[in-house]
Amino acid sequence: MSVKDLVQGAEFIAKSMGVTLKTLVTEAPNTVEYPDEPVAIYPRFRGRHELRRYEDGMERCIGCSLCEAACPTGAIYVLAAENDPNNPVSPGERHAAVYEVNLMRCIFCGDCMRACPTEAIVLGHNFELAQYERVDLILDKEALLNPPVPNVIVRPDA
Repeated sequence: MSVKDLVQGAEFIAKSMGVTLKTLVTEAPNTVEYPDEPVAIYPRFRGRHELRRYEDGMERCIGCSLCEAACPTGAIYVLAAENDPNNPVSPGERHAAVYEVNLMRCIFCGDCMRACPTEAIVLGHNFELAQYERVDLILDKEALLNPPVPNVIVRPDA
């Protein structure tokens, strides 16, 4: 390595540090005091899965297993059962007796949402997915039907 290369490298480092120091002084910090303040996310953000219901309280999922077939990682498991005509769970002949999403396998691609004919499964805005136990990363039907409310602000797409 020559002296010329060392001087040129020092110049590049000085220019880079100049940009960093200028940004440090002129721009406001981007930090948020979470969880006291909500976090701003984009509307198309894909977070934790949610199973939706109709306005009358019936489940949208009809147990067709198209979401399970569309999942590239096999993170979704659906076991369909026949609807009781006297006490139907969902409109139609079948419903999902078991619905599980394995968050350890999910890549949050959204293929399950696109495959669902009734728009039953959606990727919500909740990004708090950390757990202490691996078994807690498998969301069952009850957890999917009753999702926690995320502490977010949906900002417009830029």
